[in-house]
Amino acid sequence: MSQTSTTIPLVDFSQFSGTPEAREVFLSQLRYAAREIGFFYLKNHGVDATLLNDVQRVAREFFALPEEEKLAVAMINSPHFRGYNRAASEITRGQPDWREQFDLGAERPKLPVSGETPAWARLQGPNQWPEALPELRPLLLRWQREMTAMSLRLLRAFALALKLPEAAFDPLYGEKPNEHIKLIRYPGRAAGAGNQGVGAHKDSGFLSFLLQDEQRGLQVEVEENQWVDALPVADTLVVNIGELLELATNGYLRATVHRVVSPPAEGERLSLAFFLGAQLDAVVPLFPLPPELAKEARGDTSDPLNPLFRDVGFNYLKGRLRSHPDVAQRYYADIVT
Repeated sequence: MSQTSTTIPLVDFSQFSGTPEAREVFLSQLRYAAREIGFFYLKNHGVDATLLNDVQRVAREFFALPEEEKLAVAMINSPHFRGYNRAASEITRGQPDWREQFDLGAERPKLPVSGETPAWARLQGPNQWPEALPELRPLLLRWQREMTAMSLRLLRAFALALKLPEAAFDPLYGEKPNEHIKLIRYPGRAAGAGNQGVGAHKDSGFLSFLLQDEQRGLQVEVEENQWVDALPVADTLVVNIGELLELATNGYLRATVHRVVSPPAEGERLSLAFFLGAQLDAVVPLFPLPPELAKEARGDTSDPLNPLFRDVGFNYLKGRLRSHPDVAQRYYADIVT
């Protein structure tokens, strides 16, 4: 087994469509990056570069709106945890994150709710959209579609890298994958004011993708208390493994702790995140890895203070309730009190 590197690998997705030899090289590199580091840069991912530039531009325009326009789509208005949050509204490890953000998910109608309906069913529903920026909706929904298609293809590559059938993960996604976009702006902070842009954490889903601007800030814990910078690399997405994918492989793949350090007082950082999750009604099985891989599985590393559940909807709702206690109290008081 390879010793853990202190650098974040770069993999070329175009090799997956290349010769059989190129595909095998890619799958080997993907397996190494996801197991040993849990983070990697993905180039030649196929998502349109002009679209990415437009999404970054419109995200900056959103954060530049007057505060009253942003608060008109505040998350507190949404039982589905969609909308805008001011800086310090989201909590990680009990501490407020110094970032403002706008969350959206799949644009689907609310599910009918009765006394027998699981609480996670309330997560499905429409997004909120700012009237002052009509361009935001079509751009973000197009980006969501392209990211979903690309990430599901990458998940098939993961299945092959794990020596599973290519469609092994497909039943978890079906027609309604849990697509979550988060536009994030990290304001600069003066020295001595604290530097938690977002606190140390693992992502809870399957795969996470990050489009960075030129400002550094993302850090990855490659070993205990050993942090490395995931510096911006042009024309790439940063990809990391979520806890449910670690759970599904009995810890063969690695969900890695990461954090964001606030930029200096005169700067800011724009980060656009896409999270691919399974259908809310899915239950994540333990996938049977071949013996040569199974013997290297480390077991899952579920945090006893924040345990994982194989029931996707319940696990996702748990994370939302912890991160947004104001929304939890307003719409989920029946289960959080």
